[in-house]
Amino acid sequence: MIKILHLSDIHMGSGFSHGRINPATGLNTRLEDFVQTLSLCIDRALTDPVDLVIFGGDAFPDATPPPYVQEAFAGQFRRLVDANIPTVLLVGNHDQHSQGLGGASLNIYRTLGVPGFVVGDTLKTHHIETRNGKVQVITLPWLTRSTLMTRQETEGLSLSEVNELLTQRLQVVIEGEIRRLDPDVPTVLLAHLMADNASLGAERLLAVGKGFTLPLSLLTRPCFDYVALGHVHKHQNLNKHNNPPVIYPGSIERVDFSEEKEDKGYVMIELERGNTTWEFCPLPVRSFRTIEVDISKAEDPQAAILKAIAKYDIQDAVVRLIYKLRSEQLDVIENAALHTALKSAHTYTIQPELLSQLARPRVPELSASNSIDPMEALKTYLNNREDLKDIAVTMIEAAEKLLSDDVEIWLEAATSD
Repeated sequence: MIKILHLSDIHMGSGFSHGRINPATGLNTRLEDFVQTLSLCIDRALTDPVDLVIFGGDAFPDATPPPYVQEAFAGQFRRLVDANIPTVLLVGNHDQHSQGLGGASLNIYRTLGVPGFVVGDTLKTHHIETRNGKVQVITLPWLTRSTLMTRQETEGLSLSEVNELLTQRLQVVIEGEIRRLDPDVPTVLLAHLMADNASLGAERLLAVGKGFTLPLSLLTRPCFDYVALGHVHKHQNLNKHNNPPVIYPGSIERVDFSEEKEDKGYVMIELERGNTTWEFCPLPVRSFRTIEVDISKAEDPQAAILKAIAKYDIQDAVVRLIYKLRSEQLDVIENAALHTALKSAHTYTIQPELLSQLARPRVPELSASNSIDPMEALKTYLNNREDLKDIAVTMIEAAEKLLSDDVEIWLEAATSD
């Protein structure tokens, strides 16, 4: 049995707007939060101890993080080197240059020859010796359309046809890796991707035009003993009642308010050929709290806001207060009292919203819980907007051209060299 710690989507250096400068260190407190949670993951790897650490991609917000952020990341992973724990670092979409020309933020570990570190920036099988036996790790970094296809091959195809062809092309490549596996050695597929049945949020919007969605059937192969995924920030098992486990551990810290209600953590794995068990391990991360109140009909608007704030534990939390009011109520709100009521929060924002300026009611089909293709989302939206009926066809045509042009830009970047 081989013990593995699986974490992903660290995004170290994100969310500085939700923090403040720590006068003792000169660092943003949100950076310190991310370092602390990563430190807890490494602590577990050392004290358990584990035989292997696998990272599912997106170390930083982009491929060129500031040196002090890189140093904070490297300082934690250096502890694994000192403990002789092999580590696989997968390249995610945020680790790549905008043209998809490699994982610049992680390749430095290979360039420097860091002992025991494997950087997965290509689809490849890595044979790793651990203290308790051999492991085969197939790395599948974030792929764009330009990774597997040329502009000529996609000319004249719709987006769905391009995605289908890309999936077929990737399946052939993965089959090639599978044929070379040792059937007696436990195997992990480590991939940064968007699976078709994952519960998604902002990740889908971030990936439009730059990646594609893969079917779960491509991942649930009997030769894999564990499928370790990265990219989606919400922890989930996509293959609950069957083997292999297909696991997103989620991100280790909340990046913004869209992750307010999500647990954050990592996964501990006991890997054996044909018999793998795993456990999600929550991390104690900083709370995000939205306080939303409609005071438009309140007799005492100020008291209504203060009462709403008092209902929540906001100590050391990142808070946003949103209150809805009528324009004639603006003068009766005493901002100093609101600041006093929120002073125990780590940081906070106050967002008054005038009823006359509020957005139209949400279209149910477009709620965050529904996964929907961008073009279908636009068509659904336009179907609910009578005032845009005359230009709906033009808007759809423009959107289709925009998405098509995005594909061509990526393909041109890939073939320009």
